[in-house]
Amino acid sequence: MRQADWRWHARLVAALAFLVFATEAATAQDLALRLDPPHTSINFTLADVLHTVRGSFLLERGNLRFNPASERLSGEIVVNAKSGQSGNSMRDRKMHKEVLESGQYPEIVFRPDGVEGAVQANSLVRVHGIFSIHGMDHEVTVPAKVEISSDRWIASLHFTVPYANWGMKNPSTLFLRVSGTVDIEVAASGTVTRP
Repeated sequence: MRQADWRWHARLVAALAFLVFATEAATAQDLALRLDPPHTSINFTLADVLHTVRGSFLLERGNLRFNPASERLSGEIVVNAKSGQSGNSMRDRKMHKEVLESGQYPEIVFRPDGVEGAVQANSLVRVHGIFSIHGMDHEVTVPAKVEISSDRWIASLHFTVPYANWGMKNPSTLFLRVSGTVDIEVAASGTVTRP
């Protein structure tokens, strides 16, 4: 091999090694994921024998940190429990006073601690963490669809909260029977930064 060819070959190998190292370093770098409250929706569905009750809550704040290499996820997503509404003021008063007791427990918080599955541009993963509601912590694993780019991310989640089993009052009466579980759907959106 001529000396000029050898130098060119050495530079090429060095450049490829640098690209591999830079890619691995970038992949291992933490990502800061901020949720955007105006572009995040939290909806609930509660079935009863006559009809289905639908409503929503407002996101208060959400900041997460994700390390793709370790699949470690941390931070918290905080929902304003007092913001819950279903479109019926009498039903909402009962929900806040008797079920959520939102005067005493004003926040619903999810603190994730890990992700099962590879987070890529468009992924189906499972997020593990602690869901705090009504003064109690509950370990959960939630399926999520995640799309992430260099500066934005979106996620959609659907899961069930067995609120009656978790110590909250079931608002059923003699004439009105509601489910002891409530379905939650979250459509989250926010920014991605590399701290």
